[in-house]
Amino acid sequence: MKLVTAVVRPERVQQVKEALFQAGISGLTISRVSGHGGEQEIIERYRGTRVIVEFHEKVEFRMAVSDPFVDIAIEAICKGARTGEVGDGKIFVQPLDRVFRIRTGEEDQSALTPVTEKVKQLR
Repeated sequence: MKLVTAVVRPERVQQVKEALFQAGISGLTISRVSGHGGEQEIIERYRGTRVIVEFHEKVEFRMAVSDPFVDIAIEAICKGARTGEVGDGKIFVQPLDRVFRIRTGEEDQSALTPVTEKVKQLR
């Protein structure tokens, strides 16, 4: 089991979401975040004062997936998020020790999105 976290451009949210859903990944959390990576600082004027914008608005996708879904999730995120420009984002994959589904009490693999026939065909 892994926690896949992706930080992407806000204007690519719809494309990433659609790519994940098409890949059979429907359990995800989306948050608005700010960050600084390889993008250039932007200098703007606000009420006559120079303001340096160091942090850019991004969207963070987080999903707990079973091992067969990890590569599928990464491919779907890349497909939806890639523009080829600096600032497309990053994907982080971390191990998960335990997962619980609160509603049913299911644990670990049973608590995650099952691997469907559609997903097996995609691989």
